[in-house]
Amino acid sequence: MNRKLVATAGLAACAALVMSGCAATPSAAPAGPVTITYSNFISNDGNEDNLSKIVDAFEKENKNITVDVKTLPYGDYGTALQTDLAAGTAADVFDIEYSNYASYQANGVLAEIPVDNADAYRGTLLDAYATDGKQYALPSSFSDVVLYYNADLFDAAGVDYPTNDWTWEDEKAAALKLTDKAKGVWGDHQPVSFYEYYKALAQNGGDFLAKDGKSVAFNSPEGIEAAKWLVEKSGTVMPTIEQGQGTADFDTNLFKDGKLAMLHTGIWVFGAVADVPFTWDIAVEPGNTDKASAVFSNAVGVSATSKHTEAAAKWAEFLTSSDTMVQTRLDAGWELPPISDEDALATYLDKGAPANRKAVFDSLDGIALPPVVAKGQTEMQDITGEELVEAQAGRKTVEEALKSAEKRINAVIGG
Repeated sequence: MNRKLVATAGLAACAALVMSGCAATPSAAPAGPVTITYSNFISNDGNEDNLSKIVDAFEKENKNITVDVKTLPYGDYGTALQTDLAAGTAADVFDIEYSNYASYQANGVLAEIPVDNADAYRGTLLDAYATDGKQYALPSSFSDVVLYYNADLFDAAGVDYPTNDWTWEDEKAAALKLTDKAKGVWGDHQPVSFYEYYKALAQNGGDFLAKDGKSVAFNSPEGIEAAKWLVEKSGTVMPTIEQGQGTADFDTNLFKDGKLAMLHTGIWVFGAVADVPFTWDIAVEPGNTDKASAVFSNAVGVSATSKHTEAAAKWAEFLTSSDTMVQTRLDAGWELPPISDEDALATYLDKGAPANRKAVFDSLDGIALPPVVAKGQTEMQDITGEELVEAQAGRKTVEEALKSAEKRINAVIGG
């Protein structure tokens, strides 16, 4: 599963839409049959038929609305959407990711969506797409990061399994006991990266960005401690860069080989480790002062230029919360629905390994969404990773790395 973020280029074009006076509230209900368009990347590469099932069910329930679907590859979608937004030809409903939501909302390209069944959604996911108390997009799916563990290694070392109540201190103590360098067994693995750092920072009560979004706030006691939590694992409870840490799939392969006791990674790895010859399970990731799990979500928005915003909003709500959507996604293993009804998720919870699938949903009780800036998003992410790796490699202290990252990122995102 590719979790790269869609680029946020073309914001000036979006701003032009604001100046044109786009409507931002639903239009009147259609007097007769209407066709709405839906542009997406979520169904590309294997889930086109699953999306068709949801469309068919919606059209059967709403006989005066037809949904015209356009599916694009993930890699092409962002550019195509920016082009359509600039030209005023965006679909009535279109997919977005959390990383783009703030920019789209600020630039007026999203209509407000009245939500009649807000309780149907996980509150933390729904809130991620609201601004000033108004809903401008609806979450359509999510995946999150959990703590995998090799139960056989825990048993052999006489260490208790992770629980949802674990802290960093618990994880570190277990990792030290589980590490056996002579046998090539490591206690823990957590990538030294932007994505892990912003999450660790949230778990430590810190903020990545200042409130104005134009400068960083991570060069703080909380930020220094979070960075040390990551980089000091290297060579103690997890392999070093020289030993392969940081290379593609290194951590997953190490876990599959039975040489890694704990692994921080996403639920999209379930399939890759399904057939390993040992018992494994998952838990909610430990925090320090706070619980905060990394969540990646997709959503749908209604175009502010749509002539059929009420019909479009109906489709958006059906696509993201209907029973048909839930069952279709669960049957197909097509990411997870953003709903709150755990009874409706029973078939997912009973699918087998990992046994504690409930941890996937428990992780949503405290989430850490990626920090997002109006400009320089990619550069911000890259700089953070570069400087943390400098500290991991011992070429800089953590304090030096964060000070350098602060200066470099502020120069990119400020003003």
